[in-house]
Amino acid sequence: MASEPTQLNRDQRKKKGTAAPLVQAYLVAYNLLSAAGWSLVLYQTLAHLFGAPQQPPQHDSLLATIKASATPPFVWVPSLLPASLAPLYTRACTTYDAVGTTTARVQTAAALEVFHVLLGLVRSPLPTTTVQVASRLFSVWAIAARFPSAQRSPFYASMVLSWALTEVVRYAFYAATLLGNGSAPAPLTWVRYSTFFVLYPTGAGSEALVNLATLPVSLARSGAWWDALPLAHWDAYAIARGVLFIAWWPGLYPMYTHMIKQRRKMFGGQKLGAKPKTH
Repeated sequence: MASEPTQLNRDQRKKKGTAAPLVQAYLVAYNLLSAAGWSLVLYQTLAHLFGAPQQPPQHDSLLATIKASATPPFVWVPSLLPASLAPLYTRACTTYDAVGTTTARVQTAAALEVFHVLLGLVRSPLPTTTVQVASRLFSVWAIAARFPSAQRSPFYASMVLSWALTEVVRYAFYAATLLGNGSAPAPLTWVRYSTFFVLYPTGAGSEALVNLATLPVSLARSGAWWDALPLAHWDAYAIARGVLFIAWWPGLYPMYTHMIKQRRKMFGGQKLGAKPKTH
């Protein structure tokens, strides 16, 4: 699910003074590199979805070129979808091919945030940070990288697009807060605490639907009656994914309302009483 940071304690930061120069330099570099990584994911995703049609790769022989261009990924397009949206839908279903590797690498780097908490570089609850990072890594490695049905889901595109937009703003905000001695530019702050209204439901919802795409579906029309049961071909891992899909939705509410409260504190004349964490 999309993550919402906890806050550094302002009083304790005042007692300790500014962060040690090396630590602050590292955190600035980490946030800038993370923002750059997600900017690359965002660019690749938008280029794939809305860019010019890609030309088939050229090979040494004409026969190899024909074979490579004659076997594009099969994408089933719903009959109710308007013809004008069919190309975009097809590209959404092949987004993993364009950005899957980059997304996995950039998201995996976020595992460092758990170590930042363990080492005391940032003040954030370890359980919350661990769950947030693990949720993304689960979607990247245990779902998308493992199941072709997840890779061909159009919701993979909306998931990655939501992640990238969120993380570019988030890491830029953290870097600006560090460089600005605890405050970021007002427009960036507004974007940081406003875009979640759309990006959190689209990101977290897409994660759940990508997970749903991996669940087995029984197509049995003959044979033993139990072969046609919905769970007849589910192993333990499939059942676990099904349970996670069901639990995903009620889990969105407390996080979403928490972010709304944080926004009200930020823009309602009250101070958060803390600086945003800066990883």
